[in-house]
Amino acid sequence: MHDLNALVGTHDLLFLTLDTLRYDVAREELEAGRTPTLAALLPGGRWEERHSPASFTYAAHQAFFAGFLPTPVTPGRHPRPFALRFEGSETTGPGTCVLDAPDLVTGLTGRGYHTVCIGGTGFFNQRNPLGRVLPGLFSESHWDPSLGVTDPRSTENQASLAVKILGSLPREQRVFLFINVSALHQPNRHYVPGATEDSKATHAAALAYVDRQLPPLFQALRRRGPAFCIVCSDHGTAYGEDGYSGHRLGHPVVWTVPYGEFVLPVDSGP
Repeated sequence: MHDLNALVGTHDLLFLTLDTLRYDVAREELEAGRTPTLAALLPGGRWEERHSPASFTYAAHQAFFAGFLPTPVTPGRHPRPFALRFEGSETTGPGTCVLDAPDLVTGLTGRGYHTVCIGGTGFFNQRNPLGRVLPGLFSESHWDPSLGVTDPRSTENQASLAVKILGSLPREQRVFLFINVSALHQPNRHYVPGATEDSKATHAAALAYVDRQLPPLFQALRRRGPAFCIVCSDHGTAYGEDGYSGHRLGHPVVWTVPYGEFVLPVDSGP
């Protein structure tokens, strides 16, 4: 585990949720060489298997922003990178950044971070009161249909917007950038030509598409300075396993998610 107390305040922070990504698909695509961008960044070139705190987007992100990220699958009390101060926490360790705030975003704002949300799935669309709850935590939030689940170029559009925002901010201004990547969520059939239904195969193709769009985002972060990055899924989804479809249900393909965290060093180039 990284010592977040040594990183918060000196590093930009990236929290990238690959919405709906299944652990088994993430692992299989990485091992097959179809996600080279992520493979080059993840510690040891592999995903860590974890359990999500919830089975659908809204509940999972409420938990994330309260400091409860996906938990390692091995038994034990695992220290968390971030926590909000409250009595009785058994997973706050020496390297945990403890914030005196009601949520992670507000706490980082108090530490001098400019907080940015680039939404993806419907709980970030700001079209109704529910869709404004999570984006409303941030100093700056963005959503339009080009970033959402129905646009086949959504990740490209999200990454392009992130690069633009990062380039507009002073390098000395620390940034907490949150992106909810929507491409993996249904519908994802458009990533396999001729597919008429969403499936595990179209889910995998969506992940390969996402991976191809990420290099400009990480290059922009490198140009600004060092960054601490968390990349994970909020939950998986079922494609007929044991008769189940979708998520918001208690099946292993929903609860088991990929997770990775790493420090992205500053670009040493000209």
